[in-house]
Amino acid sequence: MTQDRPGGLAAGNSENDLARDGQLSHVDEKGVVRMVDVSQKADTERQAIAEGWIFMHPDTLSMITDGTAAKGDVLACARVAGIMGCKQTSSLIPMCHPLNITKSKCELEPILAGEREDGRVGIHATMTTGVTGKTGIEMEALTGVSIALLTVYDMCKAVDRGMEICDVHLVRKEGGRTGLWTRD
Repeated sequence: MTQDRPGGLAAGNSENDLARDGQLSHVDEKGVVRMVDVSQKADTERQAIAEGWIFMHPDTLSMITDGTAAKGDVLACARVAGIMGCKQTSSLIPMCHPLNITKSKCELEPILAGEREDGRVGIHATMTTGVTGKTGIEMEALTGVSIALLTVYDMCKAVDRGMEICDVHLVRKEGGRTGLWTRD
């Protein structure tokens, strides 16, 4: 179980935003940003899962699930976009290392009326990623799920500009020096 430290950092997990010595790992002693040197790290199997939601008007969700969106199959396109986003992470996030991704799966599940206590409807996105490498794959999972949700928005914005992307976060990461971390 992890607990929050001041500033929202997870306690009990040494591979968070801070290096072991309490400094940001992407900043040198002079405060200059740099890509972390992982050349001496051993290759290990690593996996990460991220999730997020997009909420929308019930008629928009019906259009998606009925397959009547003007731009085509929203869920199929968003799944492919999520995988593509995962693969492009190092081009989008400056300090991310390029990875030889071995697994990338985007799942999109409709949230129907009555399934949530708050009554909202929409799409729940989950991105599962894997790599055998020297550095984690969390950013790829987070980027992939974000791009999938943004694609849903793009394909449906003509009928529902009020859609809301919410709560994109890491659910689980495993492998590497720190092993398993899960969101409780």
